Amino acid sequence: MKLLLLPLTVLFAVSVPVIAGDPPAKAKTPAAAKPAASGTGKDKKVVPDKGAGELDLSQFPGQVVDEVIVPVPSEVFSALDKLGDPDWKAEVKQGDRPSFTDRTDIALLLGTTVADGFIAVQAEDKKTVEDVGRDVLSLATALGVREDVLRHCQAIDDAAKGAKWDDVRTELDATQATVKNKMTSLRDEAIADCISVGGWLRGTEVITHVVEKSFSAERAELLYQPDLADYFNDALEEMLVKAKNPAKIKSIADGLAQLREIMQSGDEKLSEKSVKEMHKITAELIKSITTKG
Repeated sequence: MKLLLLPLTVLFAVSVPVIAGDPPAKAKTPAAAKPAASGTGKDKKVVPDKGAGELDLSQFPGQVVDEVIVPVPSEVFSALDKLGDPDWKAEVKQGDRPSFTDRTDIALLLGTTVADGFIAVQAEDKKTVEDVGRDVLSLATALGVREDVLRHCQAIDDAAKGAKWDDVRTELDATQATVKNKMTSLRDEAIADCISVGGWLRGTEVITHVVEKSFSAERAELLYQPDLADYFNDALEEMLVKAKNPAKIKSIADGLAQLREIMQSGDEKLSEKSVKEMHKITAELIKSITTKG
């Protein structure tokens, strides 16, 4: 059975992206969702049936990753936006991004960067979106996929200049998908997973902060996704033997395990305290991803 989950990424599962499938009213009730899939294999597209509840998440596109549907980041932020009027400008990342040489570090950072692009779109911040487009191109170049994403990055820049926010979202989604699919085609699934982890953690950091500011049980439901945390934890654990910086990967994997435990500790309901704990954990993990050390 495929479990329908909301990140964010991702957050954002990237590929992002990010990096990005959806639940009926609750991300924790897979039985209610009967997605109609097209394509085959790990990356087939899925559009779930309409679910009940205040949020209509029925149209969210996504990807199936080892029986877990990873939602497209843009749709996650749009869903949260419908629950109120978050101050997205307060969530926009400030400052330069570090320069890494290790592919694992680059992939994790790429995931968070694409997630930042979606946040900037929500804030309608032209400059940050343009900066994100340039940063994404630079990181894609470091991963050897510059030519694959060049057209997307140019489209992001053009759409941002014209304040065409739906177009920016579309191109960010496309960028994530392009990079991740390219990595998979090169049999570099570990890098693809790192992109997804980075995006999901950055998205979760932001959403926990937004939910924490104006807590409600309905908002907190967007954060209930233990199977996705578990999937990413397992993926990173498998990378430990290959990573040049295993301590960093182990720290992130441990953090994901903590997030899973928090999600599973409240009888499928997240308390305000749990959301605060999740925000603290994700903020620390994002700091480790976006700084040299």
